[in-house]
Amino acid sequence: MYSENNISVVINLSDEFDFGDDDNDEVIGRGTWIDKLALEVIERKDKLKGKHPPIIRCESGLGASGFPHIGSFADASRAYGFKLAIEDLGRESEYIAFADDMDGLRKVPAGTPPELDQYLGQPVSTIPDPWGCHESYGRHMASLLIDSLETAAIEFTPKSAYQLYTSGAMAPMVEKVLKNAQKAGELIEETTGQEKYLTVLPYHAICEKCNKIYTTKAINFDPDNHRVEYICEGEEIRGKQLEGCQHRGWSDYTKGEGKLTWKVEFAARWTLLQIDFEAFGKDIYESVMANDLICEKIFNYEPPVHARYEMFLDKSGSKISKSKGNVFTPQTWFRYGSSQSLALLTYKRMVGARTLAIDDIPVYMEEMDYLEDVYFGRIKVKNPNQKRKLTGLYEYCWHLDPPKQRSLHIPYNVLVNLIAVAPEKSREEFLEKQLREYGYLRSGHSLEDIQDRITYATNWVHDFETIEEVEVDLDPEEKEAVRAFIATIEGADSADEVQSAVFETARARNMKPGKFFRLLYRILLNTNSGPKLGPYIKTIGIPHTIKVLKKNLKE
Repeated sequence: MYSENNISVVINLSDEFDFGDDDNDEVIGRGTWIDKLALEVIERKDKLKGKHPPIIRCESGLGASGFPHIGSFADASRAYGFKLAIEDLGRESEYIAFADDMDGLRKVPAGTPPELDQYLGQPVSTIPDPWGCHESYGRHMASLLIDSLETAAIEFTPKSAYQLYTSGAMAPMVEKVLKNAQKAGELIEETTGQEKYLTVLPYHAICEKCNKIYTTKAINFDPDNHRVEYICEGEEIRGKQLEGCQHRGWSDYTKGEGKLTWKVEFAARWTLLQIDFEAFGKDIYESVMANDLICEKIFNYEPPVHARYEMFLDKSGSKISKSKGNVFTPQTWFRYGSSQSLALLTYKRMVGARTLAIDDIPVYMEEMDYLEDVYFGRIKVKNPNQKRKLTGLYEYCWHLDPPKQRSLHIPYNVLVNLIAVAPEKSREEFLEKQLREYGYLRSGHSLEDIQDRITYATNWVHDFETIEEVEVDLDPEEKEAVRAFIATIEGADSADEVQSAVFETARARNMKPGKFFRLLYRILLNTNSGPKLGPYIKTIGIPHTIKVLKKNLKE
């Protein structure tokens, strides 16, 4: 087996985004892992001494076989952040978003018409769009991710496998691989242990009879006529046997009648597009390593620098996957949160698997507010390096073009709870009245200034009604205080009585009122501060408040 120590460059971002003590760390650029990575790529580029063009290109793949999920978006977002960091360090850069739309359909994804089953094994670029709005199924799926990139104001150069193959642009790359097929097979076997390509050409022909791409076996290369002979034998894919039609024919690789296999295709497109950086998930580690070797040994091109990341998992611990039906799409995020909060998810750190669910969106919205307060100096951070990292992270979430002034911050939970109880016919008047009473809307500000936040919270209420409160671990003293507070407010008639109950409960137990206020804020809003509690509890309802408090007592 091929040793990891011989690969070109893979950067494991073990320090991801360090929020610990770092007084002596050198701050590069804006202090984030993105800047550190960008500098390493620049230094490596300079050592190549003209072997690569001056512009530094990064790439990410756009899957076209199923609904794009947060992981797909994260690939693109990180690549764009890398591009920005390269430019911020004074070099020219380009981000290429590459649609893998020559791949075959391996499984019918959940949420798609079952009729797609008849197209299993066929290239997604040739499958009709079941929704009728794009020229193919593959183009439809790729467009969903492209739409999310445009919503997030991510700038990219689009490339498509289908276009590169059918235009003949990939033909020289295909020919180079096939002329060195034996060597490619040996390199694949060396890195992955897979012996298949010692006897089979690393090329998937599209059967001219049944249109399947994964059922064909490439058996002969005819360079004079730019074609590959194949037999449509069949193949087992994800535990299901795809039957071949037994047709024997020739595939013209200058016309897009087939494609290279994954074990060699990355190397071909890195060379063709002159890519300097591409991150990858740990699930395709061996394929990337094989492509690195092929890039160097067959194409005589220095392979890109890589950064390896782990997957996003759902709350059950399963990988978020296009085929499993647990897809959490960027469009879903944008319904409840800002594009900056989604950027924060992708930039905050890169390594380590993370569980993710819709109820994490409000958390990231609140964290963006925290970063904004650090950026504008409302929250003081003593450690200058740590402050630089936090402000740098905030700047990347805004694609290095942050706003000139701080926005109005209103806890997500507060808006959700207010909208949930707002009269339907006078919702805006109700919201404005309550927010002014709580001190969030001051003179010179109106609901216009928080319209996006209101929209996100309204969508949340419409779809989920409430936010699941975070359970707070209470010590015996705190539990006793919460029980007493519940008993006191059960008969309260006014906001003033509720407000007074907080003070009375704390003093009766020799607890500082500030400590008890913070405890109630953590239980009710998952924050350490918030609106004046008496009016707020009265507005959202004393029965609802008691229900939440009793839940934390776990009795």
